[in-house]
Amino acid sequence: MTSLIERILPNVQKPARYVGGEYNQIVKNKADVAVRVAFCFPDTYEIGMSNLGMRILYGVMNRIPDVWCERVFAPWGDMEEEMRAHHLPLWALESHDSVKEFDLIAFTIGYEMSYSNILNMLALSGIPLHASERTGLENIVFAGGACTYNPEPLADFFDFFSLGEGEDSTVEILDVYRRAKAEGWDKPSFLREAAKVPGVYVPSFYEHRYGPDGKLCEIVPLDGAPATVTKRIVQDFDSSFYPARDIVPSTEIVHDRTNLEIFRGCIRGCRFCQAGFCYRPVRPRSVDTLVRQAEEALEDSGNHEITLSSLSTSDYKQLGPLTDRLLDYCAPRKINLSLPSLRADNFSRELMMKVQTVRKSGLTFAPEAGTQRLRDAINKNVTEEEILTTCATAFEGGWSSVKLYFMLGLPTETDEDVLGIADLVYKILKVWRERATSRKRGCRISVATAFFVPKPFTPFQWEAQIPPEEYTRRQQLLREAMYSKSVEYKWHEPHLSRLEAVLARGDRRLGAVIEQAVGNGAKLDAWDEYFDYSAWLRAFEACGIDPDFYARREFAKDDVLPWQTISVGVSRGFLWREHEQAFRSAVTPDCRTQCMGCGANELYTEGECDE
Repeated sequence: MTSLIERILPNVQKPARYVGGEYNQIVKNKADVAVRVAFCFPDTYEIGMSNLGMRILYGVMNRIPDVWCERVFAPWGDMEEEMRAHHLPLWALESHDSVKEFDLIAFTIGYEMSYSNILNMLALSGIPLHASERTGLENIVFAGGACTYNPEPLADFFDFFSLGEGEDSTVEILDVYRRAKAEGWDKPSFLREAAKVPGVYVPSFYEHRYGPDGKLCEIVPLDGAPATVTKRIVQDFDSSFYPARDIVPSTEIVHDRTNLEIFRGCIRGCRFCQAGFCYRPVRPRSVDTLVRQAEEALEDSGNHEITLSSLSTSDYKQLGPLTDRLLDYCAPRKINLSLPSLRADNFSRELMMKVQTVRKSGLTFAPEAGTQRLRDAINKNVTEEEILTTCATAFEGGWSSVKLYFMLGLPTETDEDVLGIADLVYKILKVWRERATSRKRGCRISVATAFFVPKPFTPFQWEAQIPPEEYTRRQQLLREAMYSKSVEYKWHEPHLSRLEAVLARGDRRLGAVIEQAVGNGAKLDAWDEYFDYSAWLRAFEACGIDPDFYARREFAKDDVLPWQTISVGVSRGFLWREHEQAFRSAVTPDCRTQCMGCGANELYTEGECDE
């Protein structure tokens, strides 16, 4: 198989994607291994190798002496053509063995538009797509990641899902499988025992029933399965595994730098943000731990940039002391310190001067909405004055460009809110003219708008998405209002976001649609070069399913939701209260200001929420 791979590599783009052999990859003796895991990322190498979660779990699994975890990525179109032409199955990078030779096949799923890649990767591996067709203990297929908070569209294809953070639960799952394999269990026995691991959801243990109106009306646990499966969290994040000796890619990847995860969770409560609710409660790492991890990772990798990773970096309580100590190490070595995910309401001149010590990075902020009324409705908790003050601070410090992210189609949005984006942009441009200390290159304001997608476990999970045609109208309205040459405007493709909404709020009936779409040629849907909207529309038509039933339907307060078997720790009652607050444009304070009793603290079995 290796010789065949070598022969076809000259025919494809970026052959380094497919060969492995990188510094710090882990290779074990097969004779010493009891369990082999093919760890699959349903996108290309350069996307998957930028994923910190995958790097963490790769290290966690390979720390177990008799477990060997290897990486598998989706091939680009040219490689897939070569594979099919030469009957070459999908392989793992470390051993170049076919995925079909592995005991467990694990996927990490962070984006709904990767669903077609999952099925395509299984097909390229020669593995039956449906869980019911895989009757033995080999090729057990499971998944974790953000999308598993509503796994129902994928229920037909996966044996089980691991919900929440996997550092602990993955080890427990492997323990169960090791026993099953050693003692010769059958697959049903293994699944029953795996379901006892907290955070493991086995979809075949639940029956979904539908009413005459097509709506989901009941979810029935079978054979003693729990009514609710609650996600797992790492209890002591400060001592949890960090991949300091990380794989150094042999080719360029999207985020080619060291990522330092400073805390998990978010104190904010932006009502559109799934991560903000699903990753609660907040758990930080200490400054001492972070500095040690940073130095170890930079020494080992040789990277010249380190990024502080979190949902809202400037909300880390000890950010000042942390950046001081990191810069003491980084500045003499010409290592750039990058601070993404900054908020406009706590950005300071002092912080700005620190981040430009080695190299001046770009500034990015996400006001999300153009008017204060709508920012309050989505609970962004940032004012126009704070945005303008932040930009003034940046311009006075020598910055001449800023990136701004907004959403179109948010619940309660009007044309006035849309035009408010343009108004805010021109106020920022005026601030530059009044406060800039450097005018050599002029001002550059990059504006990007995304199409709002209602997501499970957010206060907007009950809301409908506006039609793509209406999104396009609002996008054009905004574009016509921003005529300055200093402003660059980009927007998301609406049909992709419509499909994202369908899959995000979908039920088990969408499995047939996904399978049909893949049969129609759907793959690599997140890439413009391959996204084929018509392949999906034909799939919906063939399956007799209206995508608007999922994307454009408002759910009632008491509707049975496809994902309600799963708990992320935040109560449904809290989310509904936040939903009502949105339509009053009433803000809810962040967790640090006041605990509002969302329920996430109850996930702790030891200690209390840091906030």
